[in-house]
Amino acid sequence: MRNRTGQVTIFVIVAIIIVGAIGLFFAFRGNLFGEDIPATLAPVYDRYNECIAEEARNGLSLLSSQGGRIDIGEASAGSDFNPFSTHLNFLGFKIPYWYGFKGNNVIVENVPSVIDMENDLETFIASRVNDCDLSDFTNRGMVIQKSEAQVKVDIQAEDVAVTVDAPLTVSLEEDSARKNAHDVNVDSKLGAMHASALSIYNSERQSLFLENYALDVLESYAPVDGVEIQCSPKIWKTPEVVDEVKRSLAANIGNIHFSGNYADRSPDGKYFTTSTVIDEPVNLIYLPDAFPSKIEITPASQTLMLAQPVGTQEGMGIMGFCYVPYHFVYDLRFPVLIQVGDGTENFQFPVVVDIDNNLVSSSNGVAFVEEDAQDVDVCSFANSPLTVNTYDSTLNPVAANITYRCFDSACRIGETKISGDTAVLEDVAPACVNGELSASASGYADSKITFSSNSESFAEIILEKEYPVNIEIRVGGKVVNNATAVIHFVGQDGYSATAVIPQGSEIDLKEGLYDIEAFVYGNSNVIIPSTRKTECYKISKGGIAGFFGNTKEECIDVEIPATKIDYALKGGGKTTTYILGSELDGKKIIIDVSELPTPNSLEQLQYNYEVFETLGVQLDFT
Repeated sequence: MRNRTGQVTIFVIVAIIIVGAIGLFFAFRGNLFGEDIPATLAPVYDRYNECIAEEARNGLSLLSSQGGRIDIGEASAGSDFNPFSTHLNFLGFKIPYWYGFKGNNVIVENVPSVIDMENDLETFIASRVNDCDLSDFTNRGMVIQKSEAQVKVDIQAEDVAVTVDAPLTVSLEEDSARKNAHDVNVDSKLGAMHASALSIYNSERQSLFLENYALDVLESYAPVDGVEIQCSPKIWKTPEVVDEVKRSLAANIGNIHFSGNYADRSPDGKYFTTSTVIDEPVNLIYLPDAFPSKIEITPASQTLMLAQPVGTQEGMGIMGFCYVPYHFVYDLRFPVLIQVGDGTENFQFPVVVDIDNNLVSSSNGVAFVEEDAQDVDVCSFANSPLTVNTYDSTLNPVAANITYRCFDSACRIGETKISGDTAVLEDVAPACVNGELSASASGYADSKITFSSNSESFAEIILEKEYPVNIEIRVGGKVVNNATAVIHFVGQDGYSATAVIPQGSEIDLKEGLYDIEAFVYGNSNVIIPSTRKTECYKISKGGIAGFFGNTKEECIDVEIPATKIDYALKGGGKTTTYILGSELDGKKIIIDVSELPTPNSLEQLQYNYEVFETLGVQLDFT
């Protein structure tokens, strides 16, 4: 009897489970087998998908215009002193170089992989998609709840698949719906264009075809090596040679094409057609007036390239003729912008072409390889315990971001948190000898210490407060107008700041000992007059007299045009002083320098620069 009772109980439990499962099925069937969206709410989800597609297209446009990068990072800083290290400015876009050079001639490669582009696009969409304007629906009484978006992007040859995992709940009166995943496909040839761009880049690095075309331009359009049969010097004007090289490079590089569907566009046959097969249209652009260029010629002055004749020297008249041998060495460095696409959709990236001593760059090309062959990420091997405390100069705790640099990798460790009278971070760092541990915080100057994480585990870093100050320049006690001033504050510890007036009079300074230099420039009337100098040389008299070594003198006139100096030094000075934090706090610094005569001659200009070295600077804090 008890067994029968137990069996009945089991049947009842099973029945309850089955009924419950059926109920759950009908209650959540929309989430299990696809959302069941009421027609009244469907437009909200359509609009959200449109926003996803729009942001994806915006991100794809940036990727295509900026060489496969959305966040160009350090490239945005640029460098006027070394324009081949970070990016190329083109039509308002800062396009990171795929191949460039740092100031110490170290090669910089910044070639994005497909995974890099996908990661950039995922971050871009995730940060913007929830800004989608759904106010016209909420104004109708709909209640819309958004969630943080997780985005997955898959870049293919002809399209880009975007999946946004962001629960979106919408309700209106009795209708409600919830949709977790939102899938959007955007037509884009980014994948195919990037593959073509990568093929072109690898071909350039392996064969250096751009460098070889540049060498051909030098040989064809500029004096490099040669001999002229004449007894007078051979003279070229340096600016004209440089201009001719630039124009010829632009014309020749613009004619380069690639094997494939568009190779027949080459106007000059096979010479301008490379062996790399590219099925997309490709344009190579060098704009000599818009792009930075370095052309150095040795031996040469800024005005003339001069080759002296052989055969005019005493005792050589027996040769019966004269000749002028010449050999000029060229160093060239210039960017080429490579565009892949038909104009409707383009992908562009720049590379720097390098000619050194009439030779192609000694860095024989190594093709870029995608993820599998990339350098080891040192940061991924963080396993050494690390404790960091951060303080200000009065030992008050300061919350700061901590970074550890080991070799070429900068690893973000985390942020110190204030707890009582200490700001502390406990984490791990990669094991490294003589690495660099740095701390940064808003309102404070960055601070760095040498730290060997393989043998040390504790560090304290002091950050010095920075004060925003306004700089005013005065000359002889008077505020100057229609002038430019440059004031350098160079700290003894390597910290420095520069104010340029009137463009940037607000700077940040910390307490410390500074060497201060102030230069004030104004309009001048200095004109370096044109000069004419006569170059004389001896040539054989010819005939019987020439046979016996008799010569005659022949001269030519070389004219150097006049040059006007529009801006010249008219005031300034230098000093060394210690600036206290109390002097900087909420203050304006008035820099008062001595006035110099307005230069109207080369002698006066030279005098101003000589006197500048003896002038002081007066500082007032108000």
